[in-house]
Amino acid sequence: MIPEKVRMFAGRKEAGQKLAQALESYRWQNPLILAIAPGGAEVGFEVAKSLNADFSPIFSQNLPLPDNPEASFGAIAEDGSTYLHVNLVRELPREVVDLIKKEQLQKIQGAIGTFRSGRSLPEISGRTVILVDDGLIMGATMKAAFLLCRKRHAAKIIVAVPASGKNVMEEINWLADDTVALESRSFLNDMALVYDLGSAVSDEHILDILAQWEKVRHQRLLLNK
Repeated sequence: MIPEKVRMFAGRKEAGQKLAQALESYRWQNPLILAIAPGGAEVGFEVAKSLNADFSPIFSQNLPLPDNPEASFGAIAEDGSTYLHVNLVRELPREVVDLIKKEQLQKIQGAIGTFRSGRSLPEISGRTVILVDDGLIMGATMKAAFLLCRKRHAAKIIVAVPASGKNVMEEINWLADDTVALESRSFLNDMALVYDLGSAVSDEHILDILAQWEKVRHQRLLLNK
């Protein structure tokens, strides 16, 4: 079967700007934009900038299969919230699952130190949270991040992405209060199909985005004085 041709965005910046337009109705709900890094960082930043919203990266890691690291049996968010593919995880010994979760949490803690200087996430309870990523292929990292937000009593959880596989978005529809996908295709297996610039996002690029966010945040504080 030949996969459907996926419409390309010029880059994550353009995708974020277009996604912000689709989320305009949430501007007046004082939303918190949580962007799953690395891929979602630039998309989420553009959404937050456009909607005059609060913004933070959030970290969620796939749990790789021991014999096939390119595939995963689930994902874990930074607070330990875990989504598991039941059919895959039942084949693994409990101690192996626990070890992989521990290893991925250590990676997440390193990322929090690098990109958030060790700071906790902003307050989530009672807020409208928009979870953003650059696209959904399997959706495990998004589902783990969703579980984190639900544990922290978000008032609403909206999942918003530039592109998604149809089956994944159908699953997310059962969880979230609202979902937005600019492009939903039956076959999506690589972010390089979505962005002309491919799928790689460097640490330096994320740090640059977060530096831009600090400037935006500072300017807002000055305007509100």
